[in-house]
Amino acid sequence: MNKAIASKIVVITGASSGLGAQTALHLAEQGATVVLGARREDRIRALAEEITAKGGTALAVETDVTDRVSVQNLVDTAVRTYGRIDVLLNNAGVMPLSPLENLRVDEWDLMIDVNIKGVLYGIAAALPHMKAKKSGHIINVSSVAGHRVLENSAVYSATKFAVRALSEGLRGEVKPYNLRTTVISPGAVQSELLDGIHDEATAEQLRNFVPGIAISAESFARCVAFAISQPEDVDINEILFRPTKQQV
Repeated sequence: MNKAIASKIVVITGASSGLGAQTALHLAEQGATVVLGARREDRIRALAEEITAKGGTALAVETDVTDRVSVQNLVDTAVRTYGRIDVLLNNAGVMPLSPLENLRVDEWDLMIDVNIKGVLYGIAAALPHMKAKKSGHIINVSSVAGHRVLENSAVYSATKFAVRALSEGLRGEVKPYNLRTTVISPGAVQSELLDGIHDEATAEQLRNFVPGIAISAESFARCVAFAISQPEDVDINEILFRPTKQQV
């Protein structure tokens, strides 16, 4: 139990696997109430049941972050059920990497819809509630690829650079409302992101590289907990972390 995290109402998108699921488990162990959003309702319901069985509090809400109404419903359900939202973790993301010349335009659209618009929809849903309370914390997820444009990552990197820009803009704007903002940029962390790469050459290249250095999703969960657990007058604005073995 962490006194600074206990009793927090934390809404998490992309909570059905990987970073989101592990963070939900970790925060629930620290005493937070977690509201789980993802398209795969069966997975988040199972996760909520697992958390509840361990003595925690969790609620699953089917959510598609590319649909503004769906994201609004996620946040509003949390507020209706628990009276407020203390933390929003905009975690949902996709990474179908490929060379630009392959013209996988549908995948470009998907990355823009999930990685950028999904974050904006989360902010739009949570910000009015937090402003009214003059309390809250919005955590967005970028990537090492949001600091460096890696091979075949032009569009993905563009979306993650955008998340950093949005986060910095948000940080400056919410100071009058006593809100905190954090952007977290993970390196190679164990998740399902590689499964979404459909360009075979790119997928093969990463399969030969990432599993050998990737660290557990718990590393991300600990970063989230660190940011949340700071005293209210401390605003951790950016965290960039990699596996010790990762060079890029």
